[in-house]
Amino acid sequence: MSELQLSSINITGPDAFEFLQNQLTADIRQLESEAEVLSAWCSPKGRVIWFGTVQSTDAGYALSALSETASGIVERMKVFRFRSKVEFGIDENTGTVDAGFLIQNGYPYIGQEQSEKFTPHMLNLDQLGAVSLDKGCFPGQEIVARTHYRGKTKRRLFRFESDKPVSPGDKVSDGKRDVGEVVNAVGTDLLAVVPTESANSALTCGDATLSPVS
Repeated sequence: MSELQLSSINITGPDAFEFLQNQLTADIRQLESEAEVLSAWCSPKGRVIWFGTVQSTDAGYALSALSETASGIVERMKVFRFRSKVEFGIDENTGTVDAGFLIQNGYPYIGQEQSEKFTPHMLNLDQLGAVSLDKGCFPGQEIVARTHYRGKTKRRLFRFESDKPVSPGDKVSDGKRDVGEVVNAVGTDLLAVVPTESANSALTCGDATLSPVS
């Protein structure tokens, strides 16, 4: 199994709540009754930059992120700070998580390779409770809401096993053309975004054959 290194992005200051409520896909008012919430941060085009947990801290809020992405996320968030009284910090290497366990439970992880490639619906983040469409605007909200209310999520995340190891970014083919992409993979266990109508079809990834897994 592959271990992923995690860091904590700390957001503090008098306007920390308003800032995150206006940026993240989840309604962080849930933290009034829950220890943590799943959420994402999207580009204006509705593509996921970050996905992880949000927790309340004594000083503000903490977002879990892959260590390789933490500094880049902070630098991009600063662009949206404007006049908000918020400060950013990073606690490096706060822990690890087993990538195989994430994959087996259908939770995608967003590293540098996956950033800004997929919408929340493609990654099933709506089904994981990481998206609120009635809490107000956030970057990409119009695109995310349109997808949701029109029911036009043509591609979603599915788990597969392959007969040979594959890698994130590898294309998935239906034998005629490329129809999807591997998001995460550990050995022969993988998550890939493919058309919902093709999930149980004969799919390949290079010279590897994919089999759907519940």
